[in-house]
Amino acid sequence: MDHQDVELLAIGAGPANLALAVALEELAPDLAARSLIVEQHEDVVWQRGMLLPWSQSQVSFLKDLVTLRNPRSEFSFVNYLHSIGRLDDFINLGTFTPYRVEISDYLRWVARSLTAVRVEHGRRVVAIEPGDVVAGEVVGWLVRFADGGTVRCRDLVVGAGRDANVPVPFAGLPRERVIHSTDFLRRFAELDPEEAHRIVVVGGAQSAAEMLWSSHQGLPNARVTMVMRSIGLNGYESSKFTNELFYPSFVDTFHAARPDAREQLLAEMHRTNYSGLAPSMLENLYRTMYLEKLTGAERMRMITMAEVSDARLDGDEVVLTLVDRKSGASDQVRCDVVMLGTGFAKQLPALTRSLAAAVGVEDFTVTRNYRMTLPDTVSARVYLQGVNESTHGIADSLISVLAIRAAEIVDDLVTGRRPIGQDGRPRSDADLLASVPHSA
Repeated sequence: MDHQDVELLAIGAGPANLALAVALEELAPDLAARSLIVEQHEDVVWQRGMLLPWSQSQVSFLKDLVTLRNPRSEFSFVNYLHSIGRLDDFINLGTFTPYRVEISDYLRWVARSLTAVRVEHGRRVVAIEPGDVVAGEVVGWLVRFADGGTVRCRDLVVGAGRDANVPVPFAGLPRERVIHSTDFLRRFAELDPEEAHRIVVVGGAQSAAEMLWSSHQGLPNARVTMVMRSIGLNGYESSKFTNELFYPSFVDTFHAARPDAREQLLAEMHRTNYSGLAPSMLENLYRTMYLEKLTGAERMRMITMAEVSDARLDGDEVVLTLVDRKSGASDQVRCDVVMLGTGFAKQLPALTRSLAAAVGVEDFTVTRNYRMTLPDTVSARVYLQGVNESTHGIADSLISVLAIRAAEIVDDLVTGRRPIGQDGRPRSDADLLASVPHSA
C-alpha cells in the first residue's frame, strides 16, 4: 500500500481530464506540478468498448483538447498528426472527422507528452472521504484505491463519466448473456465466429447500430435482431444551425435559461447526439436488409415500437418478452446473447453520490464553473466533468466544449487558492495539508 499527498487529483484519464491537464500546464504550471491524474485502466483509450476500426467521430478535429482555447498549442490534433508523420495523409483524406482510433491515439500521445501533470494507470478508486478537518472545516479529501493505496488532496476533479445503463429487465440475466456497449469489443471477441448465434440488440441509436452491424459482419452464421422503442432508425440532426448549440459560448446561454427552457432545449437536441445514426451507417443497414430480402438469406431484422418488459433464462436460451407499443400485445423472442445499446444512467455516478453523502449532502448542483455546491463546512473543492447536461447543456458530455471548460475550471481553481505565505511565496494547499495531523 502506498500514500501520496497532492494538491489536485483528477479521476479518469479520458478526454476531459487530459484537456484539464493541458490547461494546467499552459495556464497554471505551478499547480500542474502538484497535480495527479489516476486512471483505472492500464492505458489511455477513447470509447474503449466501441473502438471499432472503421468508426469515425462525429466531431471536427478542430474541437480537440486545446485548439478552441489556444490554436498555437503544441497539444493540438494537428501537431499530433505532424509529430507522427501523418499530416499530409489526413489532409488528403479531405475530412473534418477523424477515425475513432486516431482520436484515441491522439489522447495517448497527449498523456505521454505531459511534462508536469503526472498520470498513473491501474488505479481504480473505491472510495472518497473527507480527509483533513481543521476547526470543523473539511480542507481536503482522502481517496482510496482498490490496490489499498491512498491519495490525500486539496481539490478533486471527477471526470470518469457516467455509469452504464442496464435497464431493470436485464439485471437478473447471467453476466455472460448480456453485453453492454461499454464492454462490447472485449466481450464480442469471446464469441465463436463459426457458431450460429442468435443475437438481440436493444436500442436504436449509433452504438446499438454499430453492435448490430459488427455482429452481422463478424459472425457470418449469426442472426441479428434489433429491438427499439422508436418508429425506426433516424439520422443525426446535424444542421449548421443546430450545431451552433454545441459552441462553448452556448453554455452561458443554457446555464442562464429558465428550467422549462432547458428542458425544451435538451429534448429538441436529443437527436443530435443520443437517438440518431450517422448517414453512412443508415445506408449500410438499409442496403444490407434490402439485399438479404432480394436473395432470401435474411439474417438481419428490426422490431420497432417495442418495449422489453421481461428477460429471463429458460434452459440455455434467453427469453425476452416484448410489448408492442402500438397494440399493447406481448410476444417473445428467444436468443443466445443480448447486446445493450442503452447508453448511460441519467443519475450521477455512484462515486460522486457517495462523496456527497459523506459530507451530508443528498441533492446538489454545480456552479457555472463546474464546482459542486457543498456545505460551508467544506472548503475542499470538487469539480464534475461530463455529467452536467441538466445545467450546462447537451454538449457537456461531448468533446466540443473540453478546451474551454478546462480553462474555466483552472481559472476557478487558481482564483480560490490559498494566500501568500510569510516568505512571500504562494503557499500551496499541499503544504498546508502536510502540517495537519491525519491518518491514511
